[in-house]
Amino acid sequence: MASRTTRAALTTLGVVGAVGAGAAAWGIGVERFLFTVRRHTLPLLPAGSTPVRVLHVSDAHMAPWQHRKQEWMAGLAALEPDLVVNTGDNLGHAAGLAGIQHAFDPLRGVPGVFVHGSNDLSAPSPRNPLRYFTGPSRSKPREVPLDTAALDAYLRDGLGWLDLNNAAGSIDVAGARIDAFGVSDAHRGWERLDGLPAALQALPNRSEALLTLGVTHAPYRHVLDAYSELGADIMFAGHTHGGQVRIPGSPAALVANCDIPLDQARGLSAWTHDGRNVPLNVSAGIGHSIFAPVRFGCRPEVSLITLTARS
Repeated sequence: MASRTTRAALTTLGVVGAVGAGAAAWGIGVERFLFTVRRHTLPLLPAGSTPVRVLHVSDAHMAPWQHRKQEWMAGLAALEPDLVVNTGDNLGHAAGLAGIQHAFDPLRGVPGVFVHGSNDLSAPSPRNPLRYFTGPSRSKPREVPLDTAALDAYLRDGLGWLDLNNAAGSIDVAGARIDAFGVSDAHRGWERLDGLPAALQALPNRSEALLTLGVTHAPYRHVLDAYSELGADIMFAGHTHGGQVRIPGSPAALVANCDIPLDQARGLSAWTHDGRNVPLNVSAGIGHSIFAPVRFGCRPEVSLITLTARS
C-alpha cells in the first residue's frame, strides 16, 4: 500500500512539475512576445462629432536589446491614431531611450500626452514577486537614476506631446480642442492633486473643449475619485501590467500593485464615484521588468479606443 501511495504521490508531483515548467516556458518564451491591440468603441463625444481614435500605450519598460518589441511598437503608427496617451514607465534600462525613440518616431506629428511612472526616473531592481500578494510594493532603498530629462525632451520637444505631470493643458486633435490633466506616479507619492483645480481653471475657455482627459500612471482609488470630481470624461492608467500573471479566463487579476479593484486592473471599465460613472481604461502594458521577463494569461498590449458621438 505504501509503495502505491508513494508512486501516486510521485506521479502527481511529476505532473504538477511538468505543468509548471510548461507554463513557465510559455510565459517566458512565447506569451511575452504576443503583442496585442485591444480595440474598443466608446460613444462619448457630443452628437455630430467626428470620431477620435486614441492609442493608449503604457509600461514599455524598454531595454536596448528588445528589438522585437521596438519593431512592433514602431508599427503602431499604421493604426492612424488621432491622439496618443502614454501612461508612463517607458524605460526599463539606463540605455532604453534609443529603443523608445525607434518605437515612437513613426508617431511623430500625432498629438499626444504623457505622465511619468517610477521607471521613467529610476531603473528597476530585482524583486520577490510573492511580495506583491502582501500589497503594493514599496520604494527601493537604493535607486539608479535614469536620464529623465532626455526622455522628457524627446517626448515633449521631439514628438510634441503634452507633459501632464501634475499639470493640465489643451491640445488640438483632429481640429477639435481636448483638455487634459494628470499627475506623476502616485505609487511613489509624487501626485499633487491639490494643484490640479487651479491648473484646470487657468485654461482659457474651458467650455470649448470637446472632452477632458484624466491621465495617471498608477490607478489608485484616491486619484480616480479626484479625477471624477475634477470632471474627467475618460481616464487612462497603466502600472498594473494587468497582473502580468493571470489565471486564464479569470475576469480579475491576482495582484495589481495598487488598491484598484482587481477586476478593474486591466481593460475598459467604469469608475463610479459620487454619482458619476467615468470610463476608465487601464492598460496591461507592453513590457515587463527585465528582472521578471514573463507574461502568462496576460498578453502585452496597447489599446485603440475609438471615441464616437453619443446618439
